[in-house]
Amino acid sequence: MPDRSSFEAVVVSWNAAEHLKACLGSLSPQVARTVVVDNASSDHSVETARRIGADVVEAGSNLGFGRAANRGMALTTAPYVLIINPDAMIMAGSVAAMASVLDSTPDAAVVGPRIVTADGSPYPSARAFPSLMSSVGHGFVGLFSTRNRWSDAYLHPARPDWIAGTAMLVRRTAFEAVGGFDERYFMYVEDVDLCWRLAAAGWTVAVADDALVRHVVGASSEQRPYRMIVEHHRSLWRFACRSQRGIARAGLPLIAAGLVGRAGLSVLRRVVSRRSPALH
Repeated sequence: MPDRSSFEAVVVSWNAAEHLKACLGSLSPQVARTVVVDNASSDHSVETARRIGADVVEAGSNLGFGRAANRGMALTTAPYVLIINPDAMIMAGSVAAMASVLDSTPDAAVVGPRIVTADGSPYPSARAFPSLMSSVGHGFVGLFSTRNRWSDAYLHPARPDWIAGTAMLVRRTAFEAVGGFDERYFMYVEDVDLCWRLAAAGWTVAVADDALVRHVVGASSEQRPYRMIVEHHRSLWRFACRSQRGIARAGLPLIAAGLVGRAGLSVLRRVVSRRSPALH
């Protein structure tokens, strides 16, 4: 089992000072060093991170998640690096538990923890690569209820294909071998894309059942919800263009139309939910 000096952490933060203190406090006993890349926050995130002892990189503008995470990774040297959201708290012993899985699984490039939301509900963070059918079913039906066969196949696979960037321990050699996150994704799907490229290079992903993270979902994204809806669907389109091969590329125009329709439904659902407290 590697000791604490083998672990570092990278946190990408944007206006998350309210949660950052708890996040960094949970990391301090478990990692040798934490790098916070701040995407030009207007709150006191930078001061909070420095006060707790993190190394802070002030990006100067909002770089998005993948580009900022790559910048933080470049400043680390540990063989295992935890990438974690600022609105997430990692429970004691969880970094070591994830590292143990990497140690015992030589072909695993990424390992994730179990994740629960603020109220303790399980958050499905180890998912399958989206097929065309699961994308359509989960993409539309899942907007209103994830209790359907498409969402179940996507969110709860027997063997996960990708780990959510909410919290992932990455093996540096594998991460660097595929070039890290694709910086053309501003927000969302960069974690899917990373794991897809790792899989193409022969790596796998895993979950450490003994590791636990508590996540306050949307602490940053909820500050710009409509822009995030647009960015989410732009990222889905980018991944579709990358992952669809051969004859499947003939379906890209239909995928584009479906994404436009889903984005519109997402905006409408958001507007209605804001006007109707009972729908929250």
